[in-house]
Formats: sequence, structure tokens, C-alpha cells
Amino acid sequence: MSPTPAKPGGTRVPSRRIVLRGAFTAAVVTGTAGALLPLLDGERAAAARPAPQAPTSGPGSRPVPTADEFAEMYRGREIRATATAVVPAGATDDDRVAIAAEPGVDVRIDGRPLHVMRRADGTYLSDVRHYESYPTLLEAARAAVDELGAAQLSHPAAHRM
Repeated sequence: MSPTPAKPGGTRVPSRRIVLRGAFTAAVVTGTAGALLPLLDGERAAAARPAPQAPTSGPGSRPVPTADEFAEMYRGREIRATATAVVPAGATDDDRVAIAAEPGVDVRIDGRPLHVMRRADGTYLSDVRHYESYPTLLEAARAAVDELGAAQLSHPAAHRM
């Protein structure tokens, strides 16, 4: 390797390899800091929050389920659904509203589970009618019954490893 060339004034010019190595190192350090910053900010925010008050029900931090249920007969099929949001027992009312915005959903038609997903806009779609979305769980389940006709939902596959 030859020594770094000198400028006419006597100062040395760094080689291309040294400049690229320095730029790469700076990029790696910046990227790592950018990736870790949200984690560090989350820890600071958690430390700044006031300590939770004693839970209002159940021992410790056991979750308190909030549910919205319905059951009906539609075209000779039994539709049952439950939308449940699990809220920590010590959560404030503001936390309950934010957590309840994303419920866990269980919809069954004649006792067999219908996979229903909630979209970002708050509407629902199912595996049976996955090209259309519906504003409520009940409407999504009714559309699935309409599409199924006389057919039954299949039992969920057992996943084995």
C-alpha cells in the first residue's frame, strides 16, 4: 500500500478507502441509533408515567374483559359472536377506550368458527366474503351465511409441528 499522497501545500489527502470506511462507520452508527431510539424513548415514557393504582377487580394485574355479544337465527343458521377487549385491571378510562378499539373477535355459525378480520377503517371482512367489508360483525356474519347457502363451514385445521 502506498502512502497517502500529499497536496502541494504539504498536507496529506486521505485515501478513498479511508473516506469510504469512515462514511460506512458513520452510517452504521446512525442507523443503529435510529433503530434503538424508539426503544429508549419508550422506556423513558414508561418511567415517567405515574404508577398504576390498585386494581379494581381481581388480584394483581389480571385483565378485566369487556365484551359485546350477540346471537341470532338468520336463514335457519345460528350466528353467535363475541368481541372482547382485554383491558388491564389498573388501566385508566382513557386507556380502556384506546385498548377497546381493537377487540378480539369470535364469530361462530352453527358452532363452527368463522375467521373475521378487522380492517384499519373499523370495518370487518371474513374468509367467506373476503372481497367485501362490512361495518358490523353481524353484517359480515350474515353475508357469510348468504354466501355459504346450504354448505357448512369447515372445521379449522389442526396445526402440528
